[in-house]
Amino acid sequence: MASTAFARCCAFLFGLAGLAAGVSGCSVSPDARAAFASTTTQAPAGIATSPTLVAVTTRNAVKGARSKPWFGTQRANQPSNVRIQLSAPADGVFSAVGLSDWSIKTVDAIPVGESFSAGPSRRDVLVYVHGFNQTFETAALDAARLSDGLKFRGDTMLFSWPSKNSLLNYIYDRESALWSRDALEEMLDQLIADPSVGTVHIVAHSMGTMVAVEALRQLYDRRGALMANRFGAVVLASPDIDIDGFKSSITRVGGFSRKITVLTVAKDRALGAMRDMAGGVTRVGIAEKAQLEALGLRVIDASEYAGSGLNHDLFLTNGQVREVIRRVMDEGRPPLIASGDAIH
Repeated sequence: MASTAFARCCAFLFGLAGLAAGVSGCSVSPDARAAFASTTTQAPAGIATSPTLVAVTTRNAVKGARSKPWFGTQRANQPSNVRIQLSAPADGVFSAVGLSDWSIKTVDAIPVGESFSAGPSRRDVLVYVHGFNQTFETAALDAARLSDGLKFRGDTMLFSWPSKNSLLNYIYDRESALWSRDALEEMLDQLIADPSVGTVHIVAHSMGTMVAVEALRQLYDRRGALMANRFGAVVLASPDIDIDGFKSSITRVGGFSRKITVLTVAKDRALGAMRDMAGGVTRVGIAEKAQLEALGLRVIDASEYAGSGLNHDLFLTNGQVREVIRRVMDEGRPPLIASGDAIH
């Protein structure tokens, strides 16, 4: 019975996968293009000007990570830290019709002990944690597209865990994601301890939100309320997390939950399939808004932007949704917590 249900869900996902490519996003309004506030007196460049991102990955290196695909689908003995040089989309007619996109030029190892931050001055950092069914390359390019779409000013980082990049390997991906939570916790701990790093923002997607929530829960257990001032917004886009497990984790991070924003889409067909495969237990990304707000979380209900496709990646494809995320990140820059206003 279980295998039959799994097969039905996989068939459903395969049928919907072809629809996703047809979803088009809205453009960002001119008023939304204001640069993020920075911790430096001179605003740092965005990824379009300085097309570089740093990646920490728990994937196995392929060919010494010297050529494509750089990192594979297996679990590595220890995380790798690399700097990725990108080619930004060309301006002009080719970009306008979608024939120009981000691409990877080189991937180079970061020496042990070197700061993650690429610049000499204090810079904000945007961390992207990808979801299910991704390669190292697709995750890196999504990180670039996200940062560029948000017009983020600062350094962009990717945390990439070992996904099999196959719809039929959901269970493997889920186990690999959970297995990687300690590495993400360690990466975040290094970031908030780095004097060259300003505010740390996190955007996690789908199954990657589970990794992010678990890593933050562990980090909160270690650092407590002291870590709160180092983080800005934590955006969980279309979370593929069991609602009951999510509630349990959120109660463990106390007042830090006020920094968390959940992006939901009622017609997220991918999460609908996962709910059916999980015995009908609601996934966080399709939960009722009131249910999440009762946990003290901000909620972006993007259901009105849903189309005929999967509706699982509106944070990347829809300009209006990105605009709301930008505003949440800008407003989410942490106010200093007074000594009498400790996070409980």
